[in-house]
Parts: sequence; structure tokens; C-alpha cells
Amino acid sequence: MMTVDYGFDRDADEDRKVPDEQADSLLVGAVDLHQHPGPSPFPRRMSILDAARDAASAGFRAIVAKSHHHSMVTDILALRSAGLAEVSTEVYGGVALNRTVGGLNPYAVELALRMGGRMVWFPTLSSAAHVRHHEHHDTGFPTSEVELRPNEIISIVDDRGAVLPEVRDILSVIAAEDAVLTCGHLGVEESQALIGAALEAGVSRIVVNHPIFVVGASVEQAVAWARQGVTIEHCIVMYFGRPERRRDLDELLTFIKEVGVERTILSSDSGQKTNPLPVTLFRRAARGLLDAGLAEDDIRRLVGVNAGRLLLP
Repeated sequence: MMTVDYGFDRDADEDRKVPDEQADSLLVGAVDLHQHPGPSPFPRRMSILDAARDAASAGFRAIVAKSHHHSMVTDILALRSAGLAEVSTEVYGGVALNRTVGGLNPYAVELALRMGGRMVWFPTLSSAAHVRHHEHHDTGFPTSEVELRPNEIISIVDDRGAVLPEVRDILSVIAAEDAVLTCGHLGVEESQALIGAALEAGVSRIVVNHPIFVVGASVEQAVAWARQGVTIEHCIVMYFGRPERRRDLDELLTFIKEVGVERTILSSDSGQKTNPLPVTLFRRAARGLLDAGLAEDDIRRLVGVNAGRLLLP
């Protein structure tokens, strides 16, 4: 049986104790589209309620709770009577189309979105790009605390490269609900096929998650997607998380410059047991981008305005 021990302690992130009024002011109205609270088979540092309360303490407008294994929409609904309804930060969920929800399952998508969910992540753990990447790299990605069946790859295309009918069914649901589609951990070719099909289906809110991590997209590819109306998400845990795993900030700055602030969002992708809290990462990112010379208005767009326009109907 899984033991739940979130160990939530914002004081463990020591830099939160250092005053920084300028950075803190930029987080008012922030929107994090990519948090990983519990419950989850993976070890997590915080619950959904913990995450919401911490976000509210910093003035966040909204957060999205993501699980690779199940829809968190019902978890969020159940928590409303346990204190979530009193939290000023709005909390949304969605569904990731991995094996544990039946894969490319339009029934799961319909249920999640019609019960208040706002996001659909195409395969993450089950994508070919994810499986192959983790076969060859030590990424620090968590492992399950409960025994699960071996992962099996899910492709969104057939042997000829044509988008599968069930994918088109899912896209029609997303379009009808005006929800946010994200490409999950699909590689570049599958992401492009999905984006093309999504645009044909009338989906208007499309996100590519962390183009450098797993997806393997170049700056040039990200620029091309942005020209199609896609928003490029960068996960700040990669640049402001644990020192031993941080990537060069110049990489992020290059993507922002080339793609443009208007088509870029920053999300935390945090909540794992060993990573800083999402609010801590947003605070570090605000300070880091200020120090790198970005304008305050641009930072506000990156940490809140753009994501809010995507998320909120």
C-alpha cells in the first residue's frame, strides 16, 4: 500500500525568507499551468490543497494540477468541501492520455473536461520520445512508489504517419469544450502531426511542453510552431531547480527572444519530493529574468498573463 507523506514545508526553501519585493510583485496574478501535487504513484512534496494555499500566499491567480496517471479533476472537486473553495487561487485539472486512463481515450477526455477540467496532455510517460529518452539519459525523473504494469508506447499516428481516428475524436471534444491541448512528451514529428490535426479540428489553445526536455525541439522548430499559433512552455525547474540539474539560463533567454514573449509561458513543472516548491521557482525565475535584463511587463506576461489567456475561458 502506498504511504502518503507530502512533507510540505515552505520554510525548507530558504531563499523564500530573503525579502525581494520586486520579484514578489511580479507573481501577483501568476498562472502555473504545470504543477505536480499528490495524490500520485510518484513521490510528491505537496498535496493539491498545499499547492493552492502556497500559490495563494504569493497572489497567484490560478494553478493547474497535473498527474501522469489519472485525471485530477475529481480530486479537485472533492477538495472543495475540505477547504479548497476558500482559497483565493483557482485550481484546475485535466487528463494525461497515458495507459492508466486507457491511452487515447475520448471518453476519459469528455468526462474530465465536462466536469470542469481545462487541459488535455497527449501521451507523456507513454510517448515513444519519453521512453527512448529515459532509456539513454539519467534525468532524475521519479519512479513509482506502487507496482504498476510495464509502460507501453502510445503513438498518435499509424504506420503510414496518418493521425489515428481516436485522436481526431479527442480533438473534436477539445475543440467543442474550448479546452487547452498540450503535446505532452511527444517528439517533434508526432507533435507536428498533432498540431496540424488540432488546427484542422478548430482547436485554438495549443501548447508545446518543455521543447528541450524529451521533445527535442530546436529554437527554429519552436519559432515555426509559434507562427502556427502555438504557445511554447518552458519549465523553470530546469533553470532554477536543484543546482546539479540546472540548464544554462542563456538557453531559455534565447528561446524567449526568438519565439517572442507573446508566444511563451513559464510553468514550474514541480511538486516532486526532491524539487523546490512551484512558488519558490517562480520567485527565482522572476529575479533571474530581472537580473538578465527583461522588462517587468514582459516577465508578467511570461509568468501569468499569457497562461491566463490560455487557461481561462
